[in-house]
Amino acid sequence: MTKKSKKIALYILMFNMFIAMAGIGLVIPVMPQYLATFGVAGQALGFIIASFALGQFVFSPIAGDLSDSLGRKILIVIGLVVFSGSQLWFGMATHEWMLYVARFISGIGGAFLIPATMAFVADITTLEERGKGMGFLGASMSLGFMIGPALGGFLAKVSLTFPFYMAALVAILSAGISYIILPDVKKENTETTQEKKKRENMLVQMKNSVKTPYFMMLIIIFVFSFGIANFQTTFSLYVDHKYSYSPQDIAVILTVGGFIGVIVQTLVVDKLFKRYGEIKVILVNLVVAALSLSFFFLVDGFWLVLLVATIFSTATTLIRPAVNTVVSKLAGNEQGFAAGMNNAYMALGNMVGPALAGVFFDININSPFIIGSVILLVSFSITLAWVKKRKPII
Repeated sequence: MTKKSKKIALYILMFNMFIAMAGIGLVIPVMPQYLATFGVAGQALGFIIASFALGQFVFSPIAGDLSDSLGRKILIVIGLVVFSGSQLWFGMATHEWMLYVARFISGIGGAFLIPATMAFVADITTLEERGKGMGFLGASMSLGFMIGPALGGFLAKVSLTFPFYMAALVAILSAGISYIILPDVKKENTETTQEKKKRENMLVQMKNSVKTPYFMMLIIIFVFSFGIANFQTTFSLYVDHKYSYSPQDIAVILTVGGFIGVIVQTLVVDKLFKRYGEIKVILVNLVVAALSLSFFFLVDGFWLVLLVATIFSTATTLIRPAVNTVVSKLAGNEQGFAAGMNNAYMALGNMVGPALAGVFFDININSPFIIGSVILLVSFSITLAWVKKRKPII
């Protein structure tokens, strides 16, 4: 690929992730009121989000390997089409069980889209450019998640289901653009250990991931995802219950946090990686995220809630591309498998975290934030111990 075609590919990949995250963000402000129409609340929301993560967890390793053998493009297009269909189904649901199935299918779409996109970025960047590429990808995700809630709060004025239909529309449009414009990257493989991994099922692949040099990063991804899921799952419910925030209020808080995240990932993240290294960025921001989460339920008033939520969002914004970059650098020539494992462990954390967060929220609305903070500090301890033991040169 020429330098120009690589730039075009990166822009399309960023656009795809922007659309996917915007589609997810669109529905967040309306979820409390939408679920109320089914007569359910915190526990149901936790299990609905866990259904999405379960779909990701089951299909991510398979999708990562398929992206190595079939090519990144076809997996990305399929992922967007599946995601579009699931959003349409969610908006048309008439029974609670349909919500769970729709989100599970949405997770399958994410499983096809995210690992292939991450592997695509690894394919078209050098090791020196990898952090910048992952940072741009993360920035597009944050931008989508920033604009999505704002649009969702606005579209909810039409109807509670309208944001779901719009998410379906933009995802299918993105699939069409990707099919037409995105270059096809198909990795040439020989009969190696990686080929053997392709023929093995998901559980065996998870077992094989223990032997990889980036396994501890995968554990960190799991624990980290588990921790932040407590916030992501219960935030809208928390401010709805405690402060009676409207979908528009929730949209403003999420939008500001996402906007700061975009600025950081676009202008700062690559400089931080080069100056301090990805590991230090991970360690510092795990602590910042834990502290902000622990103080969240202590603050009162819209502006303080906005401030703490923005600090938490910014910290997690820096952690994600740092971890992704470390995994990619250590993965060598098995980028698809590594990206699939990355997404699988993240999905596993996102599956367990929301399910428990919803249960704990129904017991005490403050407990998910306390538990999430503890989990993030555990993640910090695991990372620090790994660094001291291995002293990895990343």
